Amino acid sequence: MLRRMLCLALTVSSGLASQLESPARLQAQDAPAVRPVVPGKFLVQTRRRVEEPPGSGRIERVETPQEWKASETVLVICDMWNDHYCKLSAQRVGEMVPRMNAVLTAARNHGAMIIHSPSGTLDFYEGTPYRNRMKLTPKVEPPFPLQGWCHRDEGIEPELPVDVSKSPCDDPVVGAAVRVFSRQHAGLDIIGFDGISDSGDEIYSFCATHGIKNIVMMGVHTNMCVLGRPFGIRQLTRLKLNVVLARDLTDAMYDPRQPPFVSHARGTEMVIEHIERYWCPSISSEDLRQVIAGSADSLKPAPAGQSNK
Repeated sequence: MLRRMLCLALTVSSGLASQLESPARLQAQDAPAVRPVVPGKFLVQTRRRVEEPPGSGRIERVETPQEWKASETVLVICDMWNDHYCKLSAQRVGEMVPRMNAVLTAARNHGAMIIHSPSGTLDFYEGTPYRNRMKLTPKVEPPFPLQGWCHRDEGIEPELPVDVSKSPCDDPVVGAAVRVFSRQHAGLDIIGFDGISDSGDEIYSFCATHGIKNIVMMGVHTNMCVLGRPFGIRQLTRLKLNVVLARDLTDAMYDPRQPPFVSHARGTEMVIEHIERYWCPSISSEDLRQVIAGSADSLKPAPAGQSNK
């Protein structure tokens, strides 16, 4: 409950609903250009944790290579805001930004889709082609009503491995958990065919409409919004999408003064391991910087009487 209240408190929008454009008000000329579908495949090494053999209590790390079409892959950036009440958290986000932006640039250049999801700040981006791209996507009904927040499912996962019941912030003196952000961190480029949305329904509709099958979640915070948001791992996994976590581009909210009394870095690793065990695999973002050699080449016309198989 604390995790949900904290995230909801931080995402109260400062804009008035009456000032926001509805999809019905957007005209055809507002529709942004359609992203080109190009060849090219990522080779990603997924990592899961499984009990092997079943019933033994021994958890093994299992790595499996997968080939993904870049055109069928989207990178979703969760809540990489321009500030945070927890200043050590904000500092870690700032350190992550250049590395994340380099991955986004490389993946975008190979033909992947980028969706920026700075929850609660979409009024800042109203009227931009990036916001319109998502708002103008035809509505596709999901197989079940999507939740506004996905709580821990006791039938699927145990308690998270880090305790945030008192305070998740590791600042020496913890300030009030109030909103201090207004947009996504400016160091993350929003450009080209990118989209902006914090709506689970919009993102699901976009993926269904444009043939997106693979979703890479990155951003913060691993044990809160990355799991629980309407576009987060719990919801996407239930929708049967091929979702993974970029384990080197995320950070947990955890105070080492709370159980299990480990370093902040180890606390984040433990949350990643929890996700790998109970929800979805993780990958290294390095897998998104290049495509398989030769996979991005266009098909050449076959000689007469032959096929391109």
